[in-house]
Amino acid sequence: MSEVRLATWNVNSLRARMDRVVEWISYARPDVLCLQETKMQDRDFPAHDLADLGYEAVHHGDGGWNGVAILSAAGIAGVRIGFGDGADDEMGCRIVSAECGEIRVFSVYVPNGREVGSEFYYAKLEWLGSLQRMLAKEWDQREALAVCGDFNVAPDDRDVWNPAAFEGATHVTEPERDALGLLGRWGLVDLFRLHNKADGLFSWWDYRGGAFHKHQGMRIDLILGTAPLASWCTASIVDRQARKGPQPSDHAPVMVYLDPGRGGS
Repeated sequence: MSEVRLATWNVNSLRARMDRVVEWISYARPDVLCLQETKMQDRDFPAHDLADLGYEAVHHGDGGWNGVAILSAAGIAGVRIGFGDGADDEMGCRIVSAECGEIRVFSVYVPNGREVGSEFYYAKLEWLGSLQRMLAKEWDQREALAVCGDFNVAPDDRDVWNPAAFEGATHVTEPERDALGLLGRWGLVDLFRLHNKADGLFSWWDYRGGAFHKHQGMRIDLILGTAPLASWCTASIVDRQARKGPQPSDHAPVMVYLDPGRGGS
């Protein structure tokens, strides 16, 4: 199998951003692209348009604020919607997975949490716990598996432009980071950080206050992979170019480059 380009992007409404997605696909050419916050019902998902671009696709959405999808030029099989136990339905359409070539790929949109201490905050922690328990129960960390998406958690302080500015807010609290850390203890590696160690590398910038141009962002869009994917990973990027121009998403795509012929599996 040749190099695989695996990407994730919260598009903040696929209907509003479809032209931007097509544009990005045309030059980035991801083999697999996970989307979040499509804000579409399944019946409205543009599967035929994506097929014309060379992608099979699966979508899980009800037209609300959530919605997740996987686009694959490597084939799609073994589709699974939600956690499989009904838990995902309580929080909306937030997780879908499929076999894309040699890799089991999950597209996830972790709840925002809204306010520390609120019912939404604790639901976010429980959702992350459900994700870890599902992985531990049903999957093997020795398999080629990736969990991609908007995690709404900055893994550590170097992933926010100013830690003091987020004091008391969601996305950076110790319980959220501990919940994310459970995925690491199960066996997932932050693939972006294998090749990008510096501070100030962000994937989300608020629309307000010129945050993007002031470089005031957060890194909350992650591609987590098992050890086989970590051994295959040769490079990783955040494509800031896709955050520029007319009507961008407030997130930029994150992409990793995988060489299945490199390292062990």
